[in-house]
Amino acid sequence: MSNDLEWLLLRKNNSFLVKKVAEGPIFSRETANLTNIHSWKYSGLANSKTIAVTDSESGIKITTRKAKATPNAVRPAYSTSTIRSRSGGRRALGVAAKVAKRSYRPDLRQATLARVSAILATQQEKKPYPPKKSRGKRRTEA
Repeated sequence: MSNDLEWLLLRKNNSFLVKKVAEGPIFSRETANLTNIHSWKYSGLANSKTIAVTDSESGIKITTRKAKATPNAVRPAYSTSTIRSRSGGRRALGVAAKVAKRSYRPDLRQATLARVSAILATQQEKKPYPPKKSRGKRRTEA
């Protein structure tokens, strides 16, 4: 089935749609949707070439669909690469940019980098807040 036909069937009704406000934007909860915006460009269901960036215990997992995979193959149609979290943020962003740019989906490069940097930000430990200092003596009137 072609990508255009799949999008025509999925765009109005699917289980991943999120419609909070009647006239507001429509979001999507698909796993391969990098921006969570319901559109054909970012759809993980209607496109044959998708990039999924997820968080895992060992680091960041980037999953892409193989270009010459048959429609019947589900698990062997995807290739997964893991970027270890201890290897650093710059390396993770570089690997993600290469995966997106490598004539796969160059239009999704910025969305891929944004998702990777958001995951890296959640993986870092939060800095503790310094204790609040008192601002002078407290007056007590009797």
